[in-house]
Amino acid sequence: MHDVGKTLTEIAQQLKDVDKKVQLIYAFNGSGKTRLSREFKQLIAPKPDVNGGDEVELSRHKILYYNALTEDLFYWDNDLELDAEPILKIQPNSFTDWVLKDQGQDQNIIATFHRYTSDKLTPRFNEERKDESTGEVVAKAFSEVTFSLERGDDERTGNLKISKGEESSFIWSIFFRLIEQVIGVLNVPEPSNRETDEFDRLEYVFIDDPVSSLDDNHLIELAVNLAGLIKSSESHKLRFVITTHSPLFYNVLHNELGLSANGKKEGCYLLERFEDGSFNLNVKYGDSNRSFSYHLHLKKALEQAIAADEVERYHFTLLRNLYEKTASFLGHQRWSELLPDDRQTYFNRIIQYTSHSTLSNETVAEPTPPEKQTVKFLLDHLINTYGYLQQRDVPNG
Repeated sequence: MHDVGKTLTEIAQQLKDVDKKVQLIYAFNGSGKTRLSREFKQLIAPKPDVNGGDEVELSRHKILYYNALTEDLFYWDNDLELDAEPILKIQPNSFTDWVLKDQGQDQNIIATFHRYTSDKLTPRFNEERKDESTGEVVAKAFSEVTFSLERGDDERTGNLKISKGEESSFIWSIFFRLIEQVIGVLNVPEPSNRETDEFDRLEYVFIDDPVSSLDDNHLIELAVNLAGLIKSSESHKLRFVITTHSPLFYNVLHNELGLSANGKKEGCYLLERFEDGSFNLNVKYGDSNRSFSYHLHLKKALEQAIAADEVERYHFTLLRNLYEKTASFLGHQRWSELLPDDRQTYFNRIIQYTSHSTLSNETVAEPTPPEKQTVKFLLDHLINTYGYLQQRDVPNG
């Protein structure tokens, strides 16, 4: 049995009621963090009543959230019939117009994107394009992005459709530069002295997991950069809510932001989803290793997927994470040392599903039934061989 759960709307209200500059939430995959970001946005800035009444101010004036940019502002134009090269289009909006056109941040965005991907994969923003026959503008400047690979000899490939992970890194690069500019504007104390009034009513920045495609080194860099940006914010009004499924990202932010210092009692949480569809937001003290035993959540998620015969590609990533965490705890330099006999075969199988694909045409097929059985076999091996996974969750301290 568990305590009476809450709806996500109630949890969003719980976050809103806490007077904190930063609130950091860990949520295991499938726990509802993305839905929570939508509920929170709806609570802070309800959608306007399209059937009449006074015009409701646009939600972006009160809350910026990374998930909204990912879902709503960017889309691929794939004209397969005309065999056109892929173009990433940006929906018209005042914020990207401001950061790209008014602030001229396009080169800084490209530099940020290179830090998280490769300096060979280069985005290019378009210039204004007109119809040759009519003279009408068919594409405004900074409304389209193309990507190509630089070859180092002043040549480059044709336009590429990048992977989903690379697309997320690109959108994050724009968002990062956007909030950097927003914080700079709001750090001017007197509103009349600010270069724009676009952000005067902004209350929240909600960041929903920008790290799903990054390796550990880039993930740490992103977390440190984000923490530095948040610490630079001098506005007493602007608040930040960050959700993540990555214990490393959680830990770096937890430490960089000093969320355990000076006896702070709220601001860090574990979002849990119960079997009856309700949720709970538990206050946690300390980093992920101390406060919610991440390895036990990995183990539980894998066991549930195996029992329901719902093993997917990402479960290989969870399995690898579990092996890595166990190896680190036991003092092994390589997690592959924990694999059973025929290590190379099992190592190759896990690597097949967990390595970065550079481009979308390198994606790996869904696991076959025998491959799904491999997940069960390797999880059983880890549990039965190493007592580390038999530990109980440590209490909050």
